[in-house]
Amino acid sequence: MSRILIVLGVVLIAAGLLWPLLQKAGLGRLPGDIVIQRDNFHFYFPLTTSILISLLVSLVIWLFRK
Repeated sequence: MSRILIVLGVVLIAAGLLWPLLQKAGLGRLPGDIVIQRDNFHFYFPLTTSILISLLVSLVIWLFRK
């Protein structure tokens, strides 16, 4: 259990450090992400980005288990 938490912490730190670079690459503003803007309201739901990140994480976990 402690190994999983350490790996998860390292992954979150890496994602936090790489986030500005990923945003410049377009991750977070992909087609399919839901953005609703009104006068005093802004709603952003990164649907496509979430699916892409989920697929990448699943692939990495699958590779580590083999």
